[in-house]
Amino acid sequence: MREIQLTLKEIRAFRKTIYKHYAAHGRHDLLWRQTGDPYKILVSEIMLQQTYVARVLPKYILFIKKFPDIHALARASFHDVLSLWIGLGYNRRAKYLHTLARVVAREHGGILPNDSESLQKLPGIGRATACALRAFAFNASVVFIETNIRSVFIHYLKNNCTQNSEKHNTVPRICAKTDENMKVSDKEIFSLIEQTLDRENPREWYWALMDFGAWLKAEHGNPNKKSVHYKKQTPFHGSQREIRGKIIKTLAQNKNMSESALVKNIASDVLKIKQSLRSLALDGLITEKRGKISFTQ
Repeated sequence: MREIQLTLKEIRAFRKTIYKHYAAHGRHDLLWRQTGDPYKILVSEIMLQQTYVARVLPKYILFIKKFPDIHALARASFHDVLSLWIGLGYNRRAKYLHTLARVVAREHGGILPNDSESLQKLPGIGRATACALRAFAFNASVVFIETNIRSVFIHYLKNNCTQNSEKHNTVPRICAKTDENMKVSDKEIFSLIEQTLDRENPREWYWALMDFGAWLKAEHGNPNKKSVHYKKQTPFHGSQREIRGKIIKTLAQNKNMSESALVKNIASDVLKIKQSLRSLALDGLITEKRGKISFTQ
C-alpha cells in the first residue's frame, strides 16, 4: 500500500471528530489520567498491557495504596508484589515492574527517566512502552502505536467506501484505495499517526484516540483483525497460562511448597504442571531451595 499523505483539511476534520467524541464519551475519570506522577502512570501502563481497563482499575487502586512510590515498591518483597498482582495475568509484568523499581531507586534516585534511551534500558520497557510513558508522563510529542490506536487507523484505511462511511456516521474518510482483503501493517499506520499527532497536547490526543478505538471495537467489532500483526488468542481453559496462574495463586497463599504438594493441590495434568513450573522458573518468578518452591526475592 502506498503511503497516504493527508491534507491539512483532512487532518483538521479528523482531529475535530476524535476530540468531539472524547469530550462527550472520553474516560476522563481514569485515575492515571488525573495524575502527573510518572510512577503512577508507569504502574498503569504496565498493568494495561494486554489487560482490560475494568480489570485493571481495582488492582491499580490497591497497588498504589500499598506501594505509593518507586521506593516503596523497591523495598517490597516480590512475594508481596506478585500476591497483589494476582488476577491481572501475564505475571512477568509484575517481575519487570518490581525489578525496574529497584533499578530506578538505585540508579536514578527514584526518579523515572524521561528520555527514550534510558527508559528502554529498564526491565520490561520496549520502544512502544517507552514512547507511551514519554507521552503520558511527560507530554512528549512522540509517535507510538497500541491496540486501540491501531484500531482507529485500520478502520479508516479499510473504510474506503463513501457510502459505508456515511452509513456508520463516524469520521471523515481517509482516502485510501485498498483491497478490502489486504492486511495492514503498523509501518503503514505510523505515517498517519505522525501526520495527525496533536504536538501541542500529545497526552490528551492519545487519550482521545485510544478511547475512540475502544468505542470502535465495541460498536463495530475489532478492526485489529485486519492487521498483519493480529494473532487470535488461544483458549485459556486447560492452557499452560491457566496452570501458571494456579501455581502463582497457590504459592501466594502458602509462601512455599514442595513440588509434590503443588501437584496435589492444583489437581491438573502432572506434565503440564511440571512444564509450567519450569517456565515460571525461567521467567524468574519462582525458585526452588531445599525442595521448597517459592517466589523469587
